[in-house]
Amino acid sequence: MLKKITQNIIPLSIIIALIIIVGTVVYTKPAIYKQLASLTAKSLTTKEVGDKAINYINQNILKGQATASLVNAVEENGLYKLTIKVSDQEITVYATKDGKLLFPQAIDLTSSPASSEQPSSSSQEPSQQQTEAPATDKPNVKLFVMSFCPYGNQAEETMMPVVSLLGNKFTIEPHYVIYSNYGGGGPEYCEDKDNKYCSMHGIQELHQDVRELCVWKYQKDKYWDFLKEINKDCTSQNVDTCWEGVATNLGLDTQKIKDCQTNETLNLLEQESALNNKYGITGSPQLLINDVEYSGDRTSEAYKNAICAAFKTKPDECKQTLSNATSQTGGGGCQ
Repeated sequence: MLKKITQNIIPLSIIIALIIIVGTVVYTKPAIYKQLASLTAKSLTTKEVGDKAINYINQNILKGQATASLVNAVEENGLYKLTIKVSDQEITVYATKDGKLLFPQAIDLTSSPASSEQPSSSSQEPSQQQTEAPATDKPNVKLFVMSFCPYGNQAEETMMPVVSLLGNKFTIEPHYVIYSNYGGGGPEYCEDKDNKYCSMHGIQELHQDVRELCVWKYQKDKYWDFLKEINKDCTSQNVDTCWEGVATNLGLDTQKIKDCQTNETLNLLEQESALNNKYGITGSPQLLINDVEYSGDRTSEAYKNAICAAFKTKPDECKQTLSNATSQTGGGGCQ
């Protein structure tokens, strides 16, 4: 979940300073990745490198002012990609496999300057012009996310007050972003041996995507509460063990979720993959209203207004103003 940034932003600047001290490198991929990887004499595991980075940051940089924690560590193009959290802020850095060098980011010089999981600043960039969705009696809304993309989590929680307000007057469908052969495939990212069904933040994220689809299919009334608590309590590294306690506390039938995951995973992922292809989904979050992509502000009021504009006859609930106190107008996404 992308939480509101507090006034305590010093740790992030300290992390940036650390990266500068350790050494900053801008490189293309995958060629330079492979050259860097070839220099390492001995490869450590993702966990070993992640723990080493966190220990160094906490002991030598933060020194008790705050605590850094490792959200995720995966191999990507010959380096280890580390997601680090400090004071409710997440940053992505890269490390060599021997754990000796840390890099602030990877910049692909062969493509346009847009990096994964990077926020947009609403104070610097105006909102995109929104294409108006066709009006229908009961608008259909599809929200595509990854279960541990912070921007997707923000979109989910921004949508919750709209769902509460409009109820069954519109149709909301949660969907998930599925990649093929992500990170070169393999069990760290992908569910199947053909690497058709993969997720950016690792295999546990994909497992959670499926569990959330199962809750939506069989225990829909608990779905939004389940998301909110998962976003708050679990991570892409521990959700395979974390989710059941959350579900139990909310009164969900955990055995039904397990049975669904055991028996329906590939069918559910195939359906999601087909929808990704149909609508050209490339990242999280993406919102479609009557099959037209929404590109406006990410606030509850903006979501409500866009959905209400897609009614042939607006319900009275559309006259109510929703608070944007916990929402953000900025963009950003995981892709």
